[in-house]
Amino acid sequence: MPLLPRLDELDMDDPPNTNGATSHDRPNHDRPNHDRPNHQTPVQEPGGRDFGSRVELALAASNHLLNARNSPRYVAQVLQGVTAVATKLERTARPFTGVGPSELEARVGAVDLERPLPDTAAALQELEDVYLRDAVYFHDARYAAHLNCPVVIPALVGEAVLSAVNSSMDTWDQSAGATMIERRLIDWTAKRLDLGDASDGIFTSGGSQSNLQALLIARNHAVAGLRQDPARAGLRLPALLDTLRIFTSEDSHFSIQKSSSMLGLGFDAVVTVPCTPDHRMDPAALAEALAGARDAGLTPMAVVATAGTTDFGAVDPLPELAALARAYGAWFHVDAAYGGGLIVSGRYRHLLDGTGLADSVTVDFHKTFFQPVSSSALLVRERTMLRHVTYYADYLNPHSAALAAIPNQVDKSIQTTRRFDALKLWLTLRIMGADAIGALFDEAIDLAARVGKLLAADDAFELAAPPRLSTLVFRYRPRLDSGDRISEDAADALNPAIRAAVFASGEAVVAGTTVGGRHYLKFTLLNAEATLEDISGIINFLRRTGAGLLRSEATA
Repeated sequence: MPLLPRLDELDMDDPPNTNGATSHDRPNHDRPNHDRPNHQTPVQEPGGRDFGSRVELALAASNHLLNARNSPRYVAQVLQGVTAVATKLERTARPFTGVGPSELEARVGAVDLERPLPDTAAALQELEDVYLRDAVYFHDARYAAHLNCPVVIPALVGEAVLSAVNSSMDTWDQSAGATMIERRLIDWTAKRLDLGDASDGIFTSGGSQSNLQALLIARNHAVAGLRQDPARAGLRLPALLDTLRIFTSEDSHFSIQKSSSMLGLGFDAVVTVPCTPDHRMDPAALAEALAGARDAGLTPMAVVATAGTTDFGAVDPLPELAALARAYGAWFHVDAAYGGGLIVSGRYRHLLDGTGLADSVTVDFHKTFFQPVSSSALLVRERTMLRHVTYYADYLNPHSAALAAIPNQVDKSIQTTRRFDALKLWLTLRIMGADAIGALFDEAIDLAARVGKLLAADDAFELAAPPRLSTLVFRYRPRLDSGDRISEDAADALNPAIRAAVFASGEAVVAGTTVGGRHYLKFTLLNAEATLEDISGIINFLRRTGAGLLRSEATA
């Protein structure tokens, strides 16, 4: 039996109040004046507009504002939305419908945004047609594509609360308790990362923004060092950027190159360092690259290690890389957007050994902490380094407020207006606990290991590397009657076609990538309820799809 009422069981025109009574049960004096007809004589505005009707429209629109008077309406309408989602989840049997872009574009384009619908029920019914029906559902066991996790219910409770209260996290006088909750969670995360008592940080929208802010701090820190040279002391920032270099592995996230470009260094300021066969940055190759840069008169600005690469889940050798960064005076940043969930793991926490040596760390809670997007954080080992992004504005966060120790979070952030995303993690920890979050991630890692063994034993597939966390990179490359596998070129054409056909079917969603210029498929497993049988079913579907495509090509 469903736990929530269906849409047709709710009366949105008579929302229940907090005592369970309808609006008809309330005395007339409880109803707002602007719910009653306005009998004033209309006044014509210049241009022939009816001033009275505009006032009535504004008064009617105020019934949609969240406030004490409208709280019953808020409860009933949000309940309708929650019920629509719950009903959809109960009735959805696959992760995707297979709809194409042109069909969905036509449906969305047919909506007349100038003509509002009569009520919430009608709007939600329309939403079913333009969104809910064709959304990609990450909770389904056959969704195995990107770093999208099924979300935990305590975080959804937090999402509902933070959206309604709508705290803005830039200044204390807009956020109060929210500021303290966020700061406490930053301290908790930094402690789990072994960053020490002088650490600090800020919540961000995601890993890309966290990496951008880390590299902005690293850039400004490096520039401050360059200006210690009397010959450079008076130079403006652009003149100081040309020699700065960022070192990261060839398997690191694209946001490192993108951040370099946005920071004025250019894409080519990023030096990509080769990896060892296990897809971890090679310390010997990094040492050679750093030495070469120094000999060329360049400045090693930052070394960016990855704790959980997007494709292979590889964790770079953090202590060795930290030592090299320190030897060359470079900022050491760890991008643990994916692997950050290991700080609550019961079995794999050791994979993050060395994060305490970092100058900064990125963690995405909306990946391996099972939080709704967006929820990320940037942590720094020395809180004073956050001064590199501080700017004081008299109308928002004057310097006098900082002197008075007023905790304005905008002093630490590259965002101004910012959501209270920390509340989702707070309620998750308070309701579930850190160990429970870690147990979910551990289950996903264990499942990936079992699937890796399955693929390695299947002669129709090639596994690119053993799984490290919860991703697997592989390809369908069966043998011909001669006993030889299909050619590399044929596999390159076949595997993207398999992925596209499977996605169009809606029966499963898998990702794709390239390794050494060759096309592969990829599983990203983050669903603790997915079983080996579930993933075996996807593998068999991939096999059948690939075999069918090969037969079609042979008979064409």
